[in-house]
Amino acid sequence: MKINNIGSSGINPYKRHMNKLDEAKKSSFNVSDKVEISSTAKELQQSSQIPAQRQAKVEELKLQVENGTYKLNPKETAKGIIDFYFKK
Repeated sequence: MKINNIGSSGINPYKRHMNKLDEAKKSSFNVSDKVEISSTAKELQQSSQIPAQRQAKVEELKLQVENGTYKLNPKETAKGIIDFYFKK
């Protein structure tokens, strides 16, 4: 008695699966990401440079905080917060 192969004869399903994975890897290498920065964003980056006068003040405050001599005025801080959030 002879039994004939039914279906995909002689093809290893695991090999077929590996071939599909290899093809997927090859096609994924062709894709690349690209980032473009608009001219407006470039202008904002250049205009956000800290002026020397402000940088000097920041350095002075930094030294005061490190030395423990910085004194906070709670009323001025509260006023600044209120002005910021309720400014029309």
